[in-house]
Amino acid sequence: MHKHLLPLFTAALLAGCAQKASAPAASAPTPPPASSEPATRPIGHNWPLEAEEFLAGYSKEYQRLYTQSSEAEWRSNTHIVAGDTTNSAATARANEAAAAFTGSGENIGRLRELLEHQAELTPIQVKQLQTALYNAAASPQTAADVVKRRIKAETQQTEKLYGFEYKYQGKSVTTNDLDRVLREEKNPQRRLAAWEASKAVGPTLKDGLLNLRGLRNQVVQALGYPDYFSYQASDYGMSREEMMTLVRKINTELRPLYRELHTYARYELAKKYGQKQVPDYLPAHWLPNRWGQDWSAMVDVKGLNLDPILAKKGAEWQVKQAEQFYQSLGYPALPETFWSKSSLYPLPPNAGYKKNNHASAWHMDLDRDVRSLMSVEPNTEWYETTHHELGHIYYYLTYTNPEVPVLLRSGANRAYHEAMGSLMGLAATQKPFLAGLGLIDPKTQTNQTQQLLKEALNYVVFIPFASGVMSEWENSFYADNLPADQLNARWWQLAKQYQGIVPPTARGENYLDPATKTHINDDPAQYYDYALSYVILFQLHDHISKQILHQDPHATNYYGNEGVGKFLHDIMYPGASADWRALLREKTGEDLSARAMVDYFQPLMAYLQQQNKGRKYTM
Repeated sequence: MHKHLLPLFTAALLAGCAQKASAPAASAPTPPPASSEPATRPIGHNWPLEAEEFLAGYSKEYQRLYTQSSEAEWRSNTHIVAGDTTNSAATARANEAAAAFTGSGENIGRLRELLEHQAELTPIQVKQLQTALYNAAASPQTAADVVKRRIKAETQQTEKLYGFEYKYQGKSVTTNDLDRVLREEKNPQRRLAAWEASKAVGPTLKDGLLNLRGLRNQVVQALGYPDYFSYQASDYGMSREEMMTLVRKINTELRPLYRELHTYARYELAKKYGQKQVPDYLPAHWLPNRWGQDWSAMVDVKGLNLDPILAKKGAEWQVKQAEQFYQSLGYPALPETFWSKSSLYPLPPNAGYKKNNHASAWHMDLDRDVRSLMSVEPNTEWYETTHHELGHIYYYLTYTNPEVPVLLRSGANRAYHEAMGSLMGLAATQKPFLAGLGLIDPKTQTNQTQQLLKEALNYVVFIPFASGVMSEWENSFYADNLPADQLNARWWQLAKQYQGIVPPTARGENYLDPATKTHINDDPAQYYDYALSYVILFQLHDHISKQILHQDPHATNYYGNEGVGKFLHDIMYPGASADWRALLREKTGEDLSARAMVDYFQPLMAYLQQQNKGRKYTM
């Protein structure tokens, strides 16, 4: 799965990325007063009118500074030159200006004063004011020096992360190159070398990450949040403890299926790599992904290998085709600026600069300027990713409407944005859809069990990583102040507990393997967004396939169905102005639950249990 960069101010900036501009938790801590002076309560004020006037002025300036910050961040992510600090300095200035506004003492004071009269205000006014106060906690000017140092530290960390030169077999390589080795190479020693090369960036990021932990925690503590993880969870209307309870519940619900997949993978990969002894836990370098978060490359479904076909069509075809998919559902063509301003393809070898290779979607101005940052190559992985990223883009464009104020132009919650992208990625890879596009022959005989296995090795395998390893590690890191000499040990303890994965060689505290995951550095303490998004994705897909298409959820074709388009449009349109729980219940008839995901993969369980008969279970 392709992810993104996310600076603190531009909280709703990227997707492939999670969004942060929804209202803060009802259960979030009540921040202390900005000063010792009590908020005045003049008699006879027209509070709805005053709120409207304040929000109009605030939103206009917020949007201006947001756009300025977005442009600076875009440049920092698309034009990285070693040793050149021009972009980082400009980004820091833009983010500091935005932070000074959103976190100003004057704004915080006024927001609190208006919220004291929320009973007299409209729900949409209250939601905007709460959102503005939530945003203020990321950059309160009551801690202006800390905010400034955090912004500078984040910019420096980003440059180290994306400016790193990876080496494999004595040559400079990209992360795309290393990913390709881990997907395709059968020689265990070469795989080990590629895996170790992918972790080389970790130690260079340790000091910066520890510094950022302190700064991020201090910043939100200034407005009453105990730690940065709690602040992020509050965006769902949940405490940190409630969020961790939820993600652990999801893990538990999917554990029986994951246990079967883990056992299957151990035996199949041992056979593939010529190992007579099947290990109790999976060596990390055996898996076709740097973090073991996606094992789908293990399975090649006969008749559904799109790589040779896509190679002939080229990278640009994939992006254009994704746009046509959305248009077939009733959405408009993308703005011309999307094509002229996005960075969609890998840089030429002689470019003289680097860019962030993680796929992301950007809402540059909270209006019509939408862009995507990708490095699209003509293969199945990028085919799915282009559909995913355009899901974010069309979400942006749909909630950019007169009924959704600027401050609420984000997903119903952060997971909704990811769910929308991933839903379209799933839809675009099902057999009837592919046959309709002419990418495969409709008469091609395919093994549905193998297709389901491939999907499970993507979607199900991801849950223990996202809601287990990542969420538990960042919870420990921010909320429990995990000691600096236990960072790597805790990571591998969690990888073994949740994923059943162990490092191929000793990984002491001289390494920092969690920091090799970009989100740990630049999109922190919210990786559960992606786990929750998969749960929502399957709930939406279950409803679409059964109630709208009346098709088998395993073999759907959304293409050209405007009923599907309307269903998705109605979810996207209100943005964060809608309550995410009520929206899910209204559209699917159920609360957040892994039920649909478990049901979808139920046919696979019998197959896996048969395959694993007589095998040793270790989880």
